[in-house]
Amino acid sequence: MRAVNLPTVPRHLHPGAWWLWALGLAAAASRTENPAPLLLVVAVTALVVAGRRTDAPWAASYPAFLRLAVLVIVVRVVLQALLSKDSQGPTVLVTLPQVPLPSGSGLQLGGQITAEAVLGALYQGLQFATILVCVGAANALGSARRLLRSVPGALYEVGVSCVIALTFAPQLVTDARRVREAHRLRGHRQRGLRAWARLAMPVLEGALERSVELAAAMDSRGYGRTTNAAAVSRRLTAGLVLGGLLGVCIGTYGLLDGTAAAWLGLPTLAGGAALAVAGIGVGGRRTRRSRYRPDPWALPEWLVAGCGLLAAVAVFVQMHRDPASLVLASVTELPPVPLLAVVGILIGALPVVLAPPPPTPAADPAVDPARIEVAA
Repeated sequence: MRAVNLPTVPRHLHPGAWWLWALGLAAAASRTENPAPLLLVVAVTALVVAGRRTDAPWAASYPAFLRLAVLVIVVRVVLQALLSKDSQGPTVLVTLPQVPLPSGSGLQLGGQITAEAVLGALYQGLQFATILVCVGAANALGSARRLLRSVPGALYEVGVSCVIALTFAPQLVTDARRVREAHRLRGHRQRGLRAWARLAMPVLEGALERSVELAAAMDSRGYGRTTNAAAVSRRLTAGLVLGGLLGVCIGTYGLLDGTAAAWLGLPTLAGGAALAVAGIGVGGRRTRRSRYRPDPWALPEWLVAGCGLLAAVAVFVQMHRDPASLVLASVTELPPVPLLAVVGILIGALPVVLAPPPPTPAADPAVDPARIEVAA
C-alpha cells in the first residue's frame, strides 16, 4: 500500500511550500535584468499553475497578475519615453515635442526617444513584472487563509493583516467574474469604460465586505487571544522580534547589494533570523492554539520548497561567477543565455510532477476547498 505522502495521492499541498517556491523564483528574478531567465521564470510559473491549481476561487487570480504585469511593463516604458532626462544612447527612434520643465526637477517631457532607453525600461519593467507573476502564482496555488494556520502565535496580529491583504486581490477577481456574469444574465452587453464603471462599485464593495467577514470570523474563533503574561515578557518578545526583523531587512539589503560591506550581508541576515526566531518562540507561549485539520508537511513539501530554493541559489551563484550574463552592459546586443541560471530555473518547474495532484471536490467532497476555508 502506498504511503499517504506520496505525490501520486491527491491532496492539498501545504501553502507554505508553494509560497517558499514562489519566493525562491522571485528572488532569482530580482537578481537579473536579462530577459531570457526572466521570461523563463514566467513560463515556469505558468506551467506549474496550469498543472497544480485547484478550482478554488483564489486559483483564478493568476491571469489577473499576468495582466497587471503587462500593465507594469507598459507604464514603465511609457514613463521612460516621456520623462527621460537625457538621451541614453545614439539610436534615436523618434523625437517628440519637448515641454520645458523646471531645471531642478531632473525631468524633461518629450525630446528624443532612443532604442537604448526603451529597451532598458523594458528589461527593468520585465524584472518587476516577473516578481509580480511569482506572487500571483503563490496566490493561485496556496490559500493564504490556510497559511495563516501555520503562523506562529507571536505573529497572529501581523498574520491576520497579511492574510486579509493577500486575499483581497483573488477575491477581487472572483467578485468581478460574478458581477460580470450577473450583468450578462440581465442582458447588459456594454463594453469599455462604461462597463468597467458599472463593475467597479459592486466589485470593491464585495471584496471589502468579504475581508470584513473574514476578520470577524477570525475574531469569533479566538484569533489573537493571549494568556496573561508579564510586562517583561511582552517587552522581551517585542524587542527580539523587531530587532530580528530589522536585522533580516538589513541583511537582505546587504546580500542583494553587491557594493555593501561583507558583514551587512549573510552575517547580519543570520543574526536577525536568530533573534526573530527567539522572539517568536518566547511570544508563542502567550497564545494557546488548537488546529482543525492541520496541514501536513511531508516529502512533497520539502521537494517543492527545495526547487524554489535551488532556483534562487543557481541565479545567485551565476551572479557571483559571471555577473555580466545577468546584468547587461549593453541592452541593444542579443542577451546571453546564462546556463547555470537557466538550469536552476528549470528545476523550479519540477513541482508540476513532484507536488501531489490536487483533489477534485466532485470526487471527494470532504476535501472541498470551500469547506476547508470555512473550517479555517
